[in-house]
Amino acid sequence: MMQTLQQLNDGLLLGYQRVSIAEQLTQFPTKLFELADTLEVLDLSNNQLSSLPDNLADLHQLKILFVSNNLFEHLPAVLGQCPKLEMIGFKANQIRTVPEASIPKQTRWLILTDNQIEQLPDSLGQCHRLEKLALAGNRLTALPNSMANCHQLALIRLSANQLTALPHWLFELPNLAWLAFAGNAFSHVEHCDNTRVPVVPLSQFTLGQLLGQGASGLIYQATHHAEQSDEASFSCQTDVAIKLFKGMVTSDGYPADELDCCLTAGEHPNLINVVAQINQPEQLGLVMQLIPPSYGNLGLPPSLQTCSRDTFEAQTVFTWARITYIASQMADILAHFHQNGISHGDIYAHNIMINTQDSVLFGDFGAASNLKQFTPQHLQLMQAIEVRAFGYLVDDMLNLIDNPNTPQATMLRQLVQDCLQHSASTRPSFKALLPRLASIV
Repeated sequence: MMQTLQQLNDGLLLGYQRVSIAEQLTQFPTKLFELADTLEVLDLSNNQLSSLPDNLADLHQLKILFVSNNLFEHLPAVLGQCPKLEMIGFKANQIRTVPEASIPKQTRWLILTDNQIEQLPDSLGQCHRLEKLALAGNRLTALPNSMANCHQLALIRLSANQLTALPHWLFELPNLAWLAFAGNAFSHVEHCDNTRVPVVPLSQFTLGQLLGQGASGLIYQATHHAEQSDEASFSCQTDVAIKLFKGMVTSDGYPADELDCCLTAGEHPNLINVVAQINQPEQLGLVMQLIPPSYGNLGLPPSLQTCSRDTFEAQTVFTWARITYIASQMADILAHFHQNGISHGDIYAHNIMINTQDSVLFGDFGAASNLKQFTPQHLQLMQAIEVRAFGYLVDDMLNLIDNPNTPQATMLRQLVQDCLQHSASTRPSFKALLPRLASIV
């Protein structure tokens, strides 16, 4: 819920814990300091701000600050003085520099997507609670080696930068489960040349209702005009879903990389089927099967509290049989991905579609990366990172199990424990997980 500057100036927001104002502000509203004893969440996104006051730390209860879509050229050093600030969002500004003192040591969640950052400070390695770090769409050529000390880091988005390689210490972070790096010097596809599915022009479709949207694009229901098609293999598809990618770069990276990963992943019974691609200079897109209305999301995205772990609808309950069936399908899909040299990067319940029979449909390659440049050792380590994400997925469902005391639940807990081993080299592969899941009966 949004508030207004007028409400703030009239004293109507006294006692508020959360304030969100978007009114093309050019200056930080000093009246906010009157809320210092209660204000925990401040969202000043979508304004025209370029600086924060030097006494920002007087907001001594402030835990969460979002200032995305503003005009900052530097990450304000004053942030580092805020005693409780742990979640910081400066997406889509014009930030070029990140001073050593600007990141509070207690930071858990830092979003710097879509800026112009060339270098990160060594002090980032002192953020021992850092769990989620979004850096896609910058100009980074390297990461500070001090980040090897960020042992709580679970999710890092590095897509669409200028990295020439990934540092080896990144693969040794014990809690890392979600890693995306497409669109760097070593992993970028300028043009998607994959011909697994036919290329068709957007003009052959009439777009209908908007079905959904994500970081990288909009998904529409669409009708294909078969009489305009010269692709016999595609002419039978009439009602489809089309994902149209946004602009040049998104928080997930470059559209061409996502298109390439999606097509390289190949076909699988539990993958949302791609039937054609739109590959025009001004517009990239995917033409996909229309997901039946009987399918819905398995989970909900992480909350501000859970940070990197998914949430679920209230009253959600799983049986051991449901967990095992869903996990078996996912392990099979992910084994297929890695066999084809693709990492998914976003293995979450909220990205999984299921129907009433718990049949899985999986997709969304926004955080996927092509592993064709990887050595066998790094391929194994990359899979181990994804196995950890899979372990979290199963663990999230186990936390909602109806009866935790069955032998099958015990076997699932042991499987999760193995997937979450601190040492990546000791985690099982997806292929090795399949017979274990099949034995849980």
